[in-house]
Amino acid sequence: MTSYPAPMASASVPPTSLPPAPSALAAPAASLADLPPRIVFFDGVCAFCDGSIRWLMDRGPRLCFAPLQGETAALVREAFPDRFPKDIDTLVYFRPDDQGRPEISLRSAAIFEILQEIGGILGAVAWLRWLPRGLTDWGYRVFARNRYGWFGQLESCRIPSPEEQARSLD
Repeated sequence: MTSYPAPMASASVPPTSLPPAPSALAAPAASLADLPPRIVFFDGVCAFCDGSIRWLMDRGPRLCFAPLQGETAALVREAFPDRFPKDIDTLVYFRPDDQGRPEISLRSAAIFEILQEIGGILGAVAWLRWLPRGLTDWGYRVFARNRYGWFGQLESCRIPSPEEQARSLD
């Protein structure tokens, strides 16, 4: 496991801003040092996001996954309140940088980093990260704003299958 600095003290996120995640997922990490090195945080009630995570499970063996509504996200959010979003409209990729320090990528940057991690032909799509961030994040925000209307919304976070549980965090 990658060692991260101790969390900074900060105000907690109001419980009304994020719906609860199911308790059937793996127990949350006690500290940042207990977290796996590569975590994709996603909206656990978004049908498109859920399908994307299932797709990534098959292609990104080094990736772990946690809903933005869960306790793992709350731990990272508390440690990095200025860098980790409070809303659930933002895909987050949490990983160590070249020096082992925590790096947090958001929105389109997270997508490009995840695709690069997967590699292959999809890794080649990561070249889009060289487009202006304002443009790629605009596209991301338009999609995020409409994803429930286009793909639907789940009533609660999906409980991972037994095979997925080893890479699923609460």
